[in-house]
Amino acid sequence: MPLEHHPLNREFPEYRDTMQEMLQHNVHFSRLAQEYQRLDARIYEVEDGKHALDDLALHSLKMQRVALKDEIAQLLKNH
Repeated sequence: MPLEHHPLNREFPEYRDTMQEMLQHNVHFSRLAQEYQRLDARIYEVEDGKHALDDLALHSLKMQRVALKDEIAQLLKNH
């Protein structure tokens, strides 16, 4: 299975313009997006073997990313 990043613009292509606007004008959304990006990069590095992390800790990071993605999705849909 090839490794992939999960950037928000690929996860929510239908909200590309909305996301851009919210990144510029909504501090809460911007912070969530930055945290999502940080988690996604961390997960990618672990899966790529650049950083060691046990399976339970990696699973925890992935669950955090899912929770952030869900919150971001809700904000986008409600905008």
